[in-house]
Amino acid sequence: MTERTDVEIHHQHRDVSGGWLRPTVFGMMDGLVSNFALILGFAGGHAAHRTVVLAGLSGLVAGAFSMATGEYVSVQSQNESTHAELLVERRELAINADAELAELVQSYVARGVDQDVAQRFAEQITRDPDQALLVHAQEELGVDPTQLPSPWVAALSSFLSFCVGAIVPLLPYLFGATSAVISTVVAAVALFGAGVLSSRFTSRSWWFAGLRQLALGMLAALVTYGVGLLFHATAG
Repeated sequence: MTERTDVEIHHQHRDVSGGWLRPTVFGMMDGLVSNFALILGFAGGHAAHRTVVLAGLSGLVAGAFSMATGEYVSVQSQNESTHAELLVERRELAINADAELAELVQSYVARGVDQDVAQRFAEQITRDPDQALLVHAQEELGVDPTQLPSPWVAALSSFLSFCVGAIVPLLPYLFGATSAVISTVVAAVALFGAGVLSSRFTSRSWWFAGLRQLALGMLAALVTYGVGLLFHATAG
C-alpha cells in the first residue's frame, strides 16, 4: 500500500496595495485620458497642427506638475498629521502608562486573546518605550511609523507616470500627423492596455478591465471633441 503524503497548499492573495506598480499604472492612465481628451478637444475645433501640439505639450507639463504637487502635499500632510499624533501618543505613554497599558490589553482581548495572556503580552511590549509606541500607533492609528511613505518619491513617480501616459496621444502629432485619427488609434490601444494592467488589482478579467477603460477614455475624448466642435476653436 502506497503511503499518502499530504502537502499543505497555502492560498495566495493579490497585492492589494499594488506597491509601486499601482500608482504608476493609474498615474499613467490619468495622463493618457486627460491629454488625449485635451488634444481631441482642439482637434474638434479644427485647430492648426502647431496649436494641437502646443496644447498637448502644455497639458503634459501642467498635468504632470499638478499631479506631482498634489501627491507631495497629500503625502507630506498625512505624514505631518501622523507625526503629530505620535507625539500625543508618546506623551500619553509617559504620563498615563497604566491607562495606555489597559487600552492595549483590551484591544487584544477584543480580538479573542484571553485576558491573562493579553495582560502578559501587553506588559512585555511596554517594557520598551519605542516598541510600545510602535504597537500603539499600529493599534490606534493604523500606521507603522517606520514605514511612512516619502512625499518626494510619490511626487516623482506621479510626475513621470503622468508624462508617460500624456505623451502617447501626442506622439503622432510630434511625428507630423495632421489628423486626430492616428492619435485616436494609438490612444485606444494604450487605453485598453492600461485597463488590462489595472486588472492586476481587481477580480475583473483582463478583457473587461481593458474594454471598460477604453470606453471611459473614449467617452472623455468624445465629450471634449464635441466641445471643440461646438466652439470651433481657431486659435493659432
